[in-house]
Order: sequence, then structure tokens, then C-alpha cells
Amino acid sequence: MRLLCSLLFLSANLSATTFYVTVSGLGGEPEYETRFAGLATEAHKLVSGTPEAKAFLHVGQQATKARIRESFAQIANDAGPDDNLVVFLVGHGTFDGIDYKINLPGADLSGVELAGLLDRVKAKKQLVVNTTSASGAAIAALQKPNRVIISATKSGTERNATVFARFWVEALRDPGADSDKNDTVTALEAYRYADQKTTQHYERSKRIATEHAVLEDTGQGEAVRNPSSENGHGLVAARTPLLRLGAAQKAAADPAKQKLLAQREEVEQRIDQLKYKKAGMPSAEYRKQLQGLLVELAKVQKEIDQ
Repeated sequence: MRLLCSLLFLSANLSATTFYVTVSGLGGEPEYETRFAGLATEAHKLVSGTPEAKAFLHVGQQATKARIRESFAQIANDAGPDDNLVVFLVGHGTFDGIDYKINLPGADLSGVELAGLLDRVKAKKQLVVNTTSASGAAIAALQKPNRVIISATKSGTERNATVFARFWVEALRDPGADSDKNDTVTALEAYRYADQKTTQHYERSKRIATEHAVLEDTGQGEAVRNPSSENGHGLVAARTPLLRLGAAQKAAADPAKQKLLAQREEVEQRIDQLKYKKAGMPSAEYRKQLQGLLVELAKVQKEIDQ
């Protein structure tokens, strides 16, 4: 019965709408203004190319608090519990020791205000990717059960423009971000891809890193650099599809394949859950259960590929 309920839920998610809100804030200088706008526009194009996507883009002088509120009001009206919400912020952020704000034309938008907009949306699965400077200062205001928060900086004191934003967008167009090769890039996969690329960027340039990306998806406690079963982070992010690629995108649009895709996602979730229980299990029992799930996954994938 539990498996049937999971499949029904996942089947609904496969046909659900994903609402994307992409915001490019002020740059302060022409160079940053152009860079931020380019990243936001590219991200918007990459996520809005499927029938199940409904995307909103706010760039430059059009990225005002009023316009952003209008988009969220429409989403709050249209989105149901089974739909998904993804918010991507790029630009300059500030933290005065009390409030985080993303810099916008006119009045800025605070982390508390953004949390209020998110809370009005019924979609149970929500992902916020904040790549602005000082973005870590917004985590406490945004965290909530079933909401994945990815921040380019670990705190409000990391105030330089981030390169994590660039690599996050790269994760949306590079098939290499799909580490398990199931044609679906999850929030966790994109985070790990962008974080690794960011680390390599500073190592290659022989500079001290001025940003340290973190992830929080438990709804409480501190965000972490490396989500794992040991710290309890990453499970919700691993269940949050960000973008479907190739065969998975085509299959998601095929009613005959949707049930199989739902079944595959259910098995993959069971594998993720098992990995998080590994530390408290006998090694032999863990290997036995993992082998059984991998065989089950291979059978489902074979049917999808036919």
C-alpha cells in the first residue's frame, strides 16, 4: 500500500507544474550588471523549455519588488500542493547585522519578505538558490520543512560577488551535472557540481576563497558545506528534480512512461534513504538491501528504455 501511495504521489509530480522565479538584482557597476543579467537570462531559458514549466524572469530595471510580488501572487493563485517552486537569485546582497536584502531598483527585498512570499505558495516542494553576496545571512529566515535552501556564501560576512552563480547555471546545461546518469538533475546534484567547480576556480587562480556554498534542507539547524547521512542534510535536495534531460524529459511527457518514471524515482528515493541509515546497520544487511534495490532499479530502467 505504501508503494502504491508513493507511486501515485510521484506520478502526480511528473505531470505537475514547476514554477520558476529568476531574479537578477542590481550590479552596482556595468560589468556586474551585464554579468548578472546574462546569468539570469540564460538560467531562465534553460528551465523554461518544457511544457510543465512556468517561468518568470525579472532583470535589470524590471526587477522591482512590486513586480516580483506580482509574480508570486500569480503563482500563489495557480500552484497546487503537488506543484514545485524554484527561486534563483543572482546579484548583490547586503547584510547589516540584522537583515539580509537583495539589492533591487527602488526598494530592496529582504530575506524575511521573501520567506513571506514563499509561504503563500501551496507547492510543498520549494527550492531557493540564493547566489548573491552575503546570501548566507538569509538562511535562517528562509528555512522551512521541505524547502531546500542553497546559498553561495555561508554567512552575511562573505560580501564579494560570487562565482557560484556562474557554475550553478553551468550545471543546468552540462549533462555532467547528472552524476547518477538518470537524465534528471536534482538540486543536490547541481549543488555539488557548482560547489566543486567553485572550489576548483579558486584553486586554479591561487586565490583564497571568498565564498563557501552551503545547503540546508531539514528546516532547522545550521546549513552545511557537505550534505551527507552523517549530518542529515541532502535527502530532500536529492528528491527535488531541478531539470529533466534527454530521455527523461521525453518520457515525462509520455503518459505511458510516467508510471515507470514514478517507479524509478520511488526506488531511487529508497536507495537514498538506505544510504542515510547505513551507519546504524550491519554491513551485510546494508549490502543485501542495496543490491536488491539496484536490481529493481535496473529492471525499471530497462522498461523505460524499451
